[in-house]
Amino acid sequence: MVKNALLSVVFLFVLVSIAGAQGGDAAMNSYISNLMSRMTLDEKIGQLNLPSAGEFTTGTATNSDIGVNVKKGLVGGLFNIKGVEKIKAIQKVAVEESRMKIPMLFGMDVIHGYETTFPVPLGLSCTWDMKAVEQSARIAAMEASADGIGWTFSPMVDVSRDPRWGRVSEGNGEDPYLGSQIARAMVKGYQGDLKSNSNILACVKHYALYGAGEAGRDYNTVDMSRIRMYNEYFPPYKAAVDAGVGSVMASFNEIDGIPATGNKWLLTDVLRKQWGFKGFVVTDYTGINEMVDHGMGDLQAVSALALKAGVDMDMVGEGFLKTLKKSLTDKKVTAAEIDLACRRMLEAKYKLGLFKDPYKYCDETRAKNEIFTDANRKIARQIAAESFVLLKNQDNVLPLKKAGKIALIGPLADAANNMAGTWSVATKQDKSISVLAGLKQVLGNSAEVLYAKGSNLTADAVLEERATMFGKGLNRDQRSEEELAKEALKMAAQADVIVAAMGESAEFSGEASSRSNIDIPETQQKLLKQLLATGKPLVLVLFAGRPLTLSWEEKNVPAILNVWFGGSEAGTAIADVLFGDVNPSGKLTMSFPQNLGQIPIYYAHKNTGRPLAEGKWFQKFRSNYIDVSNDPLYPFGYGLGYSSFTYSDVKLSSASLKGNQTLKASITLTNSGKYDGKEVVQLYIRDVVGSVTRPMKELKGFQKVAVKAGESKTIIFNITPEDLKFYNSNLKYDWEPGEFEIMVGSNSRDVKMQKVNWVK
Repeated sequence: MVKNALLSVVFLFVLVSIAGAQGGDAAMNSYISNLMSRMTLDEKIGQLNLPSAGEFTTGTATNSDIGVNVKKGLVGGLFNIKGVEKIKAIQKVAVEESRMKIPMLFGMDVIHGYETTFPVPLGLSCTWDMKAVEQSARIAAMEASADGIGWTFSPMVDVSRDPRWGRVSEGNGEDPYLGSQIARAMVKGYQGDLKSNSNILACVKHYALYGAGEAGRDYNTVDMSRIRMYNEYFPPYKAAVDAGVGSVMASFNEIDGIPATGNKWLLTDVLRKQWGFKGFVVTDYTGINEMVDHGMGDLQAVSALALKAGVDMDMVGEGFLKTLKKSLTDKKVTAAEIDLACRRMLEAKYKLGLFKDPYKYCDETRAKNEIFTDANRKIARQIAAESFVLLKNQDNVLPLKKAGKIALIGPLADAANNMAGTWSVATKQDKSISVLAGLKQVLGNSAEVLYAKGSNLTADAVLEERATMFGKGLNRDQRSEEELAKEALKMAAQADVIVAAMGESAEFSGEASSRSNIDIPETQQKLLKQLLATGKPLVLVLFAGRPLTLSWEEKNVPAILNVWFGGSEAGTAIADVLFGDVNPSGKLTMSFPQNLGQIPIYYAHKNTGRPLAEGKWFQKFRSNYIDVSNDPLYPFGYGLGYSSFTYSDVKLSSASLKGNQTLKASITLTNSGKYDGKEVVQLYIRDVVGSVTRPMKELKGFQKVAVKAGESKTIIFNITPEDLKFYNSNLKYDWEPGEFEIMVGSNSRDVKMQKVNWVK
């Protein structure tokens, strides 16, 4: 029995080697056609089945429910399984005990790192550093692949302009241009050329429009025009496809009244025919089954709908496994449609090299030596510090001195298990570094840290439980608010400066964590006000997975450092910035509203027929609120540092251009402060007159540059007609001649502008 199994594996290896020698897609097609000619219908459908692994030990792999189905050839891949030994055991069942010996694909939600965890994606995007973004994905791939994983459900590139939606923490903010750059960098970091055993398959998600759910509520309805889809929401997905992403995950929401999972226009017409996607499409968790609740039919009907729309793999729901055979008999689907989905799954495995070496990702030596290394943690610490956004620094409270007594107060101050943030499934929470531990490590004996919790996360114990799931509890203190505050105020009275670690817990944002109120929880606000009343210098270290409403804090707190959730090295990275070892350079990638009523709020809005006069914030019979200005509290692209940067006026190489000429726009950037620093110089363009209404400004370029104190640098942007293109009312992608405003500045609000006329 064992001898025959080994011979079969050797035979498969020989076939792959011969096919590889022939080269290219032809070799792959020949190999897969030969393989499929010997597969039964059940085995083909089995390749489309992606269950969650659940819990089983290495020794029970063969006899587990999953193991039995793998042996029958009814499983194409598994996810939610961690560790080389477990993965190798179940792969062994697939390639040595099943009839066809087809290797399995093992996936995991490696969203922002593996055991070495980087900032949540929204925080990572605030670095505006594509090399850092790519490096984070590269390290995540190296660690995941060392532990048996060959496929990640990342990057998540959903554009969102509603911070109530919890999953903004997993994305890159509100802008399609920046989101596209990040999508490319992440795909490149994960996949490389897929030949190495340290590269893994990426999966761009959630396709499409998932970030535009009504009321900011997860899984909710999305309804928008196609011109908006193409111009504002599609670009990051397309960028990932153009970068060669190997798989795409369908979103939960509907599009034009049809759920994405069953939407042929979306999954076939746009994704494959228009964009040329060559990989496979996987559903989100039970995405097929959920179409029943959407009102699209019973499980058999929606499974057939998904297959015909272009879905290739069914995550968890087993709709394909249980109904496709009957649907074929009932002529609801065709054998060719099943074959096409099966072929795409086999192609992915071929491209990963799994037919050549099913145990490609099962090297125990790598698992012992390449995960959570000192080198990886050092990089994670550096990237985390670059992601923090300094929102306010009145009277230069920051950086702090490494001296005296520092009162560290707040429910997030000693919360190591929350530092990695949401979707950190592989993180070893007990090895993450809290703010308290980070301060003590960086300070050594140079200053004394006094700690008090000060308050619970929220006064509502039930809400706190919902916001601290998945092993991220904050050890709720049963003392009264008054007792907790009294202890904190006693510590503050002894200190020279107060560091208040407050805001959201890790699971206050993320999937199924939408909020209708995005203030800092009231019990923390009460404590913050009491601490401010002491008159001591105070820094708010703000934890958040989304933009929060901070109007009171902006008016009253002297210094605010938004640290998002910085990953496994968050505590030391925070200390690095607080004490000036790192000059903060993060810039916001989502606008912060003044209050809840402004949502959705984003910089790239269009003008109205009744715009406000410049410099006004209220005019009767104009497009504005009666009680608050239209402006965000903190605009897109905003972020301070310990340096002071000044911008010269914009210089253009020409005031008029024709055709495919290149326009050079330049500014002189001067660091007029005392600290060496980095600045993200941002280019925005406005198409003043168009055949369809155009945004007031759109990000079209950025450069993150290091400038020493007292130094000046000339920053040049090369602009071509490609930067002027958009989708018109006929969904034609082109540019139109006319007047353009070229803007360069430190954020979307504070820009210098020049005009240019460009004709065809």
